[in-house]
Amino acid sequence: MFAMKGIFTAKKKDGSIYYRASVTYKGKHISLGSSSDIDTAARLYENAWTVLKDSELTPDKYTDSLMPLSFHKMVCLANFRDNNLYVKTPIYLHRTFFSYHLDIDTELKFDLEDLFYYSSRTIQRRGKHLFVSDFGLQERVLARYDIPGFAVCGKDYRFVNGDSTDLRYHNVDVINPVKNIRKKKEGRDEVYNVKMHINGDWNIGSFPTHEMAIIAYNKALDEAKKHGLKTRTEMIDIPEGLSHALYAKIYSTIELPPKYLKYLSTLKDTPAG
Repeated sequence: MFAMKGIFTAKKKDGSIYYRASVTYKGKHISLGSSSDIDTAARLYENAWTVLKDSELTPDKYTDSLMPLSFHKMVCLANFRDNNLYVKTPIYLHRTFFSYHLDIDTELKFDLEDLFYYSSRTIQRRGKHLFVSDFGLQERVLARYDIPGFAVCGKDYRFVNGDSTDLRYHNVDVINPVKNIRKKKEGRDEVYNVKMHINGDWNIGSFPTHEMAIIAYNKALDEAKKHGLKTRTEMIDIPEGLSHALYAKIYSTIELPPKYLKYLSTLKDTPAG
């Protein structure tokens, strides 16, 4: 039932009345929220129109004067007003990227290619970790950059400009995308050191390329499994652009450390440490 402009009455299951506020803008009907108080619902309606009519009210200009209109809803309305795109998540489009306003103090920046993904998924935060619910599973935001869950910022990946809220691809530098492979300096050169963890760390060696390090890791794991190591750890996929023939050639030339091979000879149905 229509109560006043933009306000509709509705009933809860227990029969009590509440009020739903909404606006129609650029031909789209937008729900603003509800309240048991008609005056609060009216303020929702009025403040929504304040945002829609004033192009100066960008997300960084949100104040308590716009309450009870939520900050997230204000972002959605401002984006629709300025960019003719209404999405339910707190996204504001810029010319070459978009901002996802996690809260009034946290603006995350993403490349436009991720717009479809985040326009239908709500980013949540637990401590320092960002994640979305995707088909009932919690998917880490950093997983989209192939950064594993155990990775350490500053060691395994870094933000080029130092801003951890700038999640555009050019700003996320993945240093060590694979567990047990670490890039390090040896003299003037950068090498990739490989370790296997079986009842302690075993140094497999250092290699000039990440591809060689992956192959060395696979060979070390392969040998361990042949000697009875029980683990669900899987071989790393062949690096993109590397043919099976070249992979096999490099695999055959890699020599595993004698101490490691000697230790493997003592294994029998040993679980991974």
